[in-house]
Amino acid sequence: MGNLGELSPYEAKDAAGFVESMRRLKALSGRTYRELEEQAARNGDVLARSTLADLLRRTSLPRPELLAAFVRACGDERRVGAWLDARERIAAGAGTGSATPGTAPDTGTDTDTDTDKPQSAEPPAERPRRSRGRTVALVTALTLPLLAVAAWGLLPHGADGSDASGTATDGWVTVRPVRTPDLCLTDGRDRAGAYGSAVAVQLPCARSTVPRTYLEPVGEGLYRIQWHHPEEGKGCLTVMGPGPVKGMLEPRNDCVHATLFRLEAGGGGEGVRILPATGSRCIGIADDLTVEGAEAVEERCTGEADQRFLVRAD
Repeated sequence: MGNLGELSPYEAKDAAGFVESMRRLKALSGRTYRELEEQAARNGDVLARSTLADLLRRTSLPRPELLAAFVRACGDERRVGAWLDARERIAAGAGTGSATPGTAPDTGTDTDTDTDKPQSAEPPAERPRRSRGRTVALVTALTLPLLAVAAWGLLPHGADGSDASGTATDGWVTVRPVRTPDLCLTDGRDRAGAYGSAVAVQLPCARSTVPRTYLEPVGEGLYRIQWHHPEEGKGCLTVMGPGPVKGMLEPRNDCVHATLFRLEAGGGGEGVRILPATGSRCIGIADDLTVEGAEAVEERCTGEADQRFLVRAD
């Protein structure tokens, strides 16, 4: 069996690309259609090999339950949630949530031929995942919250989902300190090594494609800042309480109780300020640093540039 972790479901941009990723996952699993059917049965799933062969010939999205059974049968059960989340992202963008018939009918025959082997190039390398002490639950919901639709009429959006100042107000984004726009807030470790889990730090955007950041509006001008990782699933940034990393931002799988944030424009500076909703403090960069690896931290608002961020549509 190949290294399943080298394939990210988030690489696909449309339904056809997603099915191509599924074909690559099958190839990495090293299992035939018959073996996948048998493994699915052992997992308690129903995945007829003829149905699977038909599914992988299509260019439309599979039904969520078939996708979950397929990923488990391939041996990638740890990332079922990530595959479902990536599928739902594409379905939301295309305006459809399920596969539609459009290929040859199911013949009921086994199709273990070389034609099911993907011929595309290898996926681009991802930044190695840091060891985490926290346990992040994989995403199990079949829908990604898209409350941006409800907020659309309330915000001065541009055509790209940004407001009048050019700041993205929902959806997939990058968050970059104004002073160092080539750096993005992403997962890392505190510089002192005092905490065993990931926290938000600034690292080069070009090497920080994982996790992806999703800005989820929840009403009344408030947002959750989600991180989506192909292995760890979804986490929501939460301001840490008392302890060695007090005030830093940790991605927590409990998004219901995660910190809500406000984005404030204005003030004569570029970008926006990011403020936790429950207080009057701001998110800034620790010790006013511009170096790679400096942590994002909640601190007293000063109006300085280290507390302003570019939130751009990704």
